[in-house]
Amino acid sequence: MSAFGENVARPDQWIAVAQNDPKRGPRPPAPRQFCRQGLSPGERPEPRRRSTMDAKAAAAEAFVREPAAGSTLNVLGITHIYKATGAETAGSFSLWESVVPPGAGTPPHIHAREDEGFYVLSGELVVEFEGDAAPHRVAPGGFFFGARGRRHAIRNVADQPARVLVFCAPSCGLDQMFAELDAATAAGMPEMAKIVAIAAKYGVTIEAPADPPR
Repeated sequence: MSAFGENVARPDQWIAVAQNDPKRGPRPPAPRQFCRQGLSPGERPEPRRRSTMDAKAAAAEAFVREPAAGSTLNVLGITHIYKATGAETAGSFSLWESVVPPGAGTPPHIHAREDEGFYVLSGELVVEFEGDAAPHRVAPGGFFFGARGRRHAIRNVADQPARVLVFCAPSCGLDQMFAELDAATAAGMPEMAKIVAIAAKYGVTIEAPADPPR
């Protein structure tokens, strides 16, 4: 058995085959695809064209956010603590921690421009997706994905606040929407018509709340 494994030809065997010597063992294995581009070892791939996302990533600066740092917003009774804004990531994504009080949540809504991921840190949330037979209960360590174009609603039905880390990509204006809702909440909970109008400016369609998920 060679040092390279039982079924792998040794380098001297490769050379022998290259010299057309039929007495020197097995033929070398066929070369694997290189970087999934169908290239053989030694071939150089064509330079990859820079995408819009590449340009955005290049424009963003690296940074560290301390645990107690980050802007805080009151979004219809839910506290958002920002870890990264779209302005800081050149629009690639936004990341924030939401503190959802008991009984609070989001009405059924649809995003047209971004996807959202939710990782529950503490407490329990109930999420309802369009087309699903029943709501889902998500405990600490659980994750759920809110895809653009699919209606979803979230609510804390427990008696303790829930904390959830929310990832939004790309960052297409939700930061600004939340800032507007924060300002609108300063004088008390705004009327649903105003909430719907603000959300519509940022590609979010809010439907009239039905019975909350239980």
